[in-house]
Amino acid sequence: MTQDLALYIHWPFCESKCPYCDFNSHVADTVDQDRWRKALLAEMAHYARETSGRALTSIFFGGGTPSLMPPNTAAALIDAAAGHWRTADDIEITLEANPSSAERERFAAYHDAGVGRLSLGVQSLDDQTLTFLGRRHDAAQARDAMAAAREIFPRVSFDFIYARPGQTEAAWRDELTEVLGLAADHLSIYQLTIEPGTPFFRDAVPAADEDAGVALFEATQDMLAGAGLPAYEISNHARPGYESRHNLTYWRGGDYVGIGPGAHGRLTGEDGFTATHQIHTPARWLDEAEINGHGTGKRRTLSARERAEEMLMTGLRLSEGLDVARMEMHTGVALADLVDANRLAQVLAGRFLVKSAGHLIPTAAGLLRLNAVLASILVPDSA
Repeated sequence: MTQDLALYIHWPFCESKCPYCDFNSHVADTVDQDRWRKALLAEMAHYARETSGRALTSIFFGGGTPSLMPPNTAAALIDAAAGHWRTADDIEITLEANPSSAERERFAAYHDAGVGRLSLGVQSLDDQTLTFLGRRHDAAQARDAMAAAREIFPRVSFDFIYARPGQTEAAWRDELTEVLGLAADHLSIYQLTIEPGTPFFRDAVPAADEDAGVALFEATQDMLAGAGLPAYEISNHARPGYESRHNLTYWRGGDYVGIGPGAHGRLTGEDGFTATHQIHTPARWLDEAEINGHGTGKRRTLSARERAEEMLMTGLRLSEGLDVARMEMHTGVALADLVDANRLAQVLAGRFLVKSAGHLIPTAAGLLRLNAVLASILVPDSA
């Protein structure tokens, strides 16, 4: 196969666990950096052998908190990736970071290691809110880190959370105004959700009611589009040309290798489609990677229909919508076999989706009801 490839590298460690977070992140007293570097390199080499000949278009260091990873580890992984695969001339290399002073001091070293895009988890510019969210930085540190990121990296993205308990539309618009004054080319704006298993869930922290969530979502879309950062995905906004190419690989149904604890991957080969899932628990993953050269926990063959469903569900998150011909060519599954024609006609008539230039595109109303739209049009798999 010659399909381009993205690489995701998961660093599972954090200084503390935020009460809203349900990601695979862990607090550890000590981390054996040498063991972790060697294990990640070994697992990368394992998947490189399976995907040799591919062109690597992006690398994404996610977590956890990858900015707790030593910069020389990031450099070693980037260098190894360049040795395993052909790399695109404009390869996008992203690293997630937090705005704490200690991490900010490493920004230049990550840039020197080859990182060209920093994704900074700011979450809020209000001290009281940052305390509520369990963040280890304050608003002043966040502003300083945003400025430093803009100075050091050619591309930056800042993350924020809205729909916090008691948050009003007026207060959110005021905060967004300041955010836009500090932002550069990309913003990820997520609605606070209360996920099972998190401290917020155990403490019964109230989620925003539906009407408030809709109002805050629409205010976000309106303000950011007006400032030249329209949404290209439900929660992601960018100036034209500055979209996350790595994440677009996911949403457009491209192939990607995932390494590190809990990382997922999607691979296309001569035998069809494969989903990979690395062992979730860091200690178990590390042991397996050292013994076997990889810590793969699950490896499953996906049917063509399963892969087509994935492409439909992720494609409809995008403002460009689902490229129908691309999905059909990639999977061999026709859209007509995937969705109910009558229900699709109803959704189109209701202006929740539109067809344009070979794409099936969600409208603003459709994005607000995307789960319901998908449930309505998908034909149950009879296999």
